[in-house]
Amino acid sequence: MSDQRVTHVAPGCPLAEQFFARATGPQAVGESVSPTELAACLDQAATILSQAHAPLIYGLSHSSTPAQQAAVALADRLGASIDTNASTCHAPSIVALQVSGESTCTLGEIRNRADVVVYWGSNPLVSHPRHVERFVDAPGMLVPRGRQDRHVIVVDIERTATADQADIFIQVQPGRDFELAWALRSLVQGHRLLQDTIAGVPRSQIEELALRLQSADFGALFFGLGVTHGPVPHLQVEALLRLVTDLHRHTRWVARRMRIPGDVAGADSVLCWQTGYPFSVHLGRGYPRYNPGEFSANELLSRNEVDAMLVIGTAGINKLSTAALKTVRRLPTIVLNPPYVTPPWKPTVHFETATYGIHRLGTAYRMDETPLPLRPILNSSLPADHEILQALLTRIQG
Repeated sequence: MSDQRVTHVAPGCPLAEQFFARATGPQAVGESVSPTELAACLDQAATILSQAHAPLIYGLSHSSTPAQQAAVALADRLGASIDTNASTCHAPSIVALQVSGESTCTLGEIRNRADVVVYWGSNPLVSHPRHVERFVDAPGMLVPRGRQDRHVIVVDIERTATADQADIFIQVQPGRDFELAWALRSLVQGHRLLQDTIAGVPRSQIEELALRLQSADFGALFFGLGVTHGPVPHLQVEALLRLVTDLHRHTRWVARRMRIPGDVAGADSVLCWQTGYPFSVHLGRGYPRYNPGEFSANELLSRNEVDAMLVIGTAGINKLSTAALKTVRRLPTIVLNPPYVTPPWKPTVHFETATYGIHRLGTAYRMDETPLPLRPILNSSLPADHEILQALLTRIQG
């Protein structure tokens, strides 16, 4: 770093390089706003939210713990619905683990112990570029030779870059992950398969895979967004989680979700310990109510059940349905975004905010729910998300 610029990012990662290029470039400085202009924007935003009968707070996946806490406090004061980007990506996984539980551990333990690694519905060489390098190729305490001591299995609907580097690739038919997982469960529990082919996979290949899973000293199953689609996606994830539980009769296995970039895991965690629920929470009755679908942002907007919206980071907003986005464009909206991100519509009030981990300290959660401190490396005159949200709460309470 020199002259308030990031000149080099190491070790290299395409996602990190892209992030630092945007977050530290000239466009990240933002336009200077006078205290008077900022106060006027805060007054306007507070008026919109306080006059709303059914406000919605959405986003939070690129904030930090202080901002997420402030958002929950604001939602509680307003009696608003609050939802995170998880409702449009790993929501089926969260619902599934609430039903079946989750045998899991930190990524560090996987690196040190796992001799069998399964990627199911995930292509980490593209979605998480350094994941294979850090948790498959890297040596660990019980796998001192790294990749040479590990057996890598990929289950997906098509051959991917990660599948090309795997020891075993299982090609499952789209939308039939549940059947394959249930067949593996049957074998692990000592039953026989009667069909020659299940979910497009030959019986001999499924039997070989089941034996490989049972013979692991320590196995780790990473599942991605590929299994969160289909008619009943939460049942597909539940089948994988129950497969991991069944494997505990023979050896040690854990499961981990491959979360999207950002702090979506942190948003889930903060909502859990503030409201008791991870996403799609309604606070309109003075206490938290949780019901994915009924209180999810996409469904609320699609049904026109929102009359004002506060968006804390527009990353992932394009995953909302066409009907939901149509509602967003006609609502009074308040948007908090770093200056290098342009909202896909013109909000009523737009706050440019500093970036956590670049301009502001904070806390973010890794994909294994491990909290990590964020330290600033550059200066910025822009306010942070939590400062804007706390100022709004102060005005509304007043």
